[in-house]
Amino acid sequence: MEQKDLTGSLTQRIPTLRGRGKTEHAGAPVADESSLYRDQTHRRLKNRHIQLIGIGGTIGTLLFVQIGAPLTKGGPGSLFIAFTLWCTFVLAMSNCLSEMVSWIPISSPFARFADRFVDPALGFASGVNFFIYEAALVPFEVVAFNIILHFWTEKIPIAAVIVFILISYALLNLLAVKYYGESEFWLSVGKVILAIGLIIFTFIAMVGGNPLHDAFGFRNWNPSNVPGTPFAEYINTGSLGRFQGFLTCFIQASYTIAGPDYVAMTAGEAESPRRTLPRAFHSVFYRLTTFFVIGSLCVGILVPYSDPNLLSALSNARPGAGSSPYVIAMERLDIPVLPHIVNAFILISVFSAGNSYVFCASRTLLGLALEGKAPRLFARCNRDGVPIYSVGLTLAIATLAFLQEGMSSLETSRFVNLVTASQLLNYTMISYTYLRFYKALEVQGISRESLPLRSAWQPFCSYYAMTGTLIMAIVGGYAVFLPGRWDIPTFIFSYAMIGIVPLLFVYWKVVHKTAWRKLEDITFFDDERRDVDEYEASGDLQVPSPTRLGRFWQMLWF
Repeated sequence: MEQKDLTGSLTQRIPTLRGRGKTEHAGAPVADESSLYRDQTHRRLKNRHIQLIGIGGTIGTLLFVQIGAPLTKGGPGSLFIAFTLWCTFVLAMSNCLSEMVSWIPISSPFARFADRFVDPALGFASGVNFFIYEAALVPFEVVAFNIILHFWTEKIPIAAVIVFILISYALLNLLAVKYYGESEFWLSVGKVILAIGLIIFTFIAMVGGNPLHDAFGFRNWNPSNVPGTPFAEYINTGSLGRFQGFLTCFIQASYTIAGPDYVAMTAGEAESPRRTLPRAFHSVFYRLTTFFVIGSLCVGILVPYSDPNLLSALSNARPGAGSSPYVIAMERLDIPVLPHIVNAFILISVFSAGNSYVFCASRTLLGLALEGKAPRLFARCNRDGVPIYSVGLTLAIATLAFLQEGMSSLETSRFVNLVTASQLLNYTMISYTYLRFYKALEVQGISRESLPLRSAWQPFCSYYAMTGTLIMAIVGGYAVFLPGRWDIPTFIFSYAMIGIVPLLFVYWKVVHKTAWRKLEDITFFDDERRDVDEYEASGDLQVPSPTRLGRFWQMLWF
């Protein structure tokens, strides 16, 4: 079969290129087959912005504080293996997503890809699922910010904290996207400093560089020192109990490790996307896996899984960094100042995560509107290319944080559990969408060699990621089915989205009578790709810095 090469699909330039002084009315109908309305966002996010945005939306309290919870259930060995193994599924999903997005860098890509490559009903279900997930996490992060402040004081009114955070998010997300990118870059730099700093702290402390001069090494992995380690029993005893301990750690890892999807959400506003996005996908994955894999190893080194202080901190919900295994280790080693520094950086991490969720939720709603699956109002942007109505709705949902005053910690955690399966379902749909993309290219005779990025191990990665993420979405609340553990609210909050997403699919398919896309008829956003071709052909090239320091900076981020 003849192979088509699509790398040179440049057309005659027009004055209104994406992100370069566009003057069309935001949301005006477009006479093409790719989308109902024209995307009016601007390409102002640099490579360094995108790489740190991918980190900013992922690293937060889960890595620094809540990682202690699975440690107490599975032990250090199970925690480390679980986090390492889950990274392979994230890599597989990243391979799928990066190939599609690097070639077709559009706003809200995976929801629109599901529409174009599978079925419009799946595009609707995927978009609504991811919007609910991201929008629901914004008020959770606002609440978490207030809780972390309690590490120092409880005198600041809750309402004042919430208002301050929401106004900050509004300013950063309603201004031009370059300001959001710049803020997220520097906020995420703080997260990277904290993550690297805690890894260095762990090494120095374990070899005896602490006030007690205790070179404890891997003592907490030695069963002669800590009974039951490194693979702890949970719920049951023996081999079954150790497996359930590992499974609990694996479930936590599946909810914790992310990143490539946040990179993808910047595709429609990335400068030089076909050069920037492949590098960003690769670097973000390896940085995140380094932080999560080594981080899971560090907490198991610092604190025994059965540490009474850790168990007490988790059961009593100590505020801020008080429940962090790192802080508990610092207190045990008589290190007085570092806990406050860690809490300050965790505060920055939480603020940054919420900021990323606002961005991703608003762009998802924008993508739904561009495809006619949300009101046209949400496709409209201001003159700076910001979808102000999409941002406004996201921030309106974030006001649910005011309900914190009447909610217990259990109710707050259940609110988050309601949407945790959404991330795994999103990964499942991305993987299946790629499989359809892969087969459509094959059927239509389009060579993958002509794409800006040709990912490895395909289509194995799509099957691997799709199977693993779907299984974990179903297994996530398995404990509720064990004898004596049945609880209706826990069941509902664990499996609600697994029931809602298929209903969204069926609703759109029945009401709009959509058809499953035939592989030979699938189109690949030809008009949008043409816009990107024209934009990149007219874009400014990176000018090498005349100084060594400048060239080193460009090597890191550009």
